[in-house]
Amino acid sequence: MKGQLLARQRGLSLFSMLIVGIVLAGAGVVGAQIVPTAIEYFAVGKAVNKAKEGNSVPEVRAIFDKAAAVDNITSISGKDLEVTKESDQVVVSFAYQREIHLAGPGWLVLKYAGRSK
Repeated sequence: MKGQLLARQRGLSLFSMLIVGIVLAGAGVVGAQIVPTAIEYFAVGKAVNKAKEGNSVPEVRAIFDKAAAVDNITSISGKDLEVTKESDQVVVSFAYQREIHLAGPGWLVLKYAGRSK
């Protein structure tokens, strides 16, 4: 009878619950630091699409800088943009990276790149 009761018991022990909780808390902390950078990436993409309406490189960069000031974009500026022309259309490309300090010597490096549509 004792063997049947032990065989039916299922679930996590207290130690397992603590380990799962610590892993989930760590993932939550890292996720909370990644989300703002992802939001900024989408704001950069929106600003780049606005900036492609400019006719010259300085104008494209000025439009981007104005949009960046409105959307509080700090990772990249107009001078970091690569402006080219493809079949009479202005194409604006960008690439940058963000570093997030995790613990001790550990860093998470996020590389973002994109171009206007």
